[in-house]
Amino acid sequence: MTLQRSFFDRPIAHRALHDVTDGRPENSRAAIRAAIEKGYRIEIDLQLSADNQAMVFHDYGLDRLAHGNGPISIHSAQALGEITLRGGDEGIPTFAEVLELVDGRVALLVELKDQDGQMGPNVGALERATANAAHGYSGPIAMMSFNPHSVLHMADLMPEIPRGITTSSFVPEKWGLPESICASLRDIPDYDRAKCCFISHEVDDLDRPRVAKLKSEGAAILCWTVKSARQEITARKIADNITFEQYLA
Repeated sequence: MTLQRSFFDRPIAHRALHDVTDGRPENSRAAIRAAIEKGYRIEIDLQLSADNQAMVFHDYGLDRLAHGNGPISIHSAQALGEITLRGGDEGIPTFAEVLELVDGRVALLVELKDQDGQMGPNVGALERATANAAHGYSGPIAMMSFNPHSVLHMADLMPEIPRGITTSSFVPEKWGLPESICASLRDIPDYDRAKCCFISHEVDDLDRPRVAKLKSEGAAILCWTVKSARQEITARKIADNITFEQYLA
């Protein structure tokens, strides 16, 4: 199992091609349509609604990105669809709606957000919702998560879908996790067990020896998040493709 070539031949727009000054919020339909129009590949995030629907949204809380309050997880998919995203005129889309919109026209990189913030084995609901929505989708798609337990669960639910681990330097102060957990995640120990074919690694940490070792063993290396043409030049010395925002790659 490998990533299709379409994941490498154009840069990947982080949370789609978003720009609120042009009415395109993060993970919005407008940002997705703009990315498709320019031929970029697309990265999106998934969170879980109260009624177990996979929603295309990054944060755990609504406040920063939408005209709503509280956790996304306490609202139904219908209610979330009626909450307007800040900087746009559309509600929060379901994953199923986004799959219908993309319809295989560009490669889609899907990140499942860790649902309890502990990076532990308490997974299942979002993964099942994701698999249900993606069942039968024929376009190029890949799944990933910072939580390796989520990736392992997706391996059981959708073994035919390429999967990877989103990885980082995992500084404990930034992540709010104990050093023991950060150290384990930093070493990416579950890559082989989850039968992954790629990682998406923090751009400022690409020179980590573990990244080099995985690349030497055949792993595809993506990275997050490149924010300038200068940073892209440096990242591409190691990464096979980039995820970008704040400029046009």
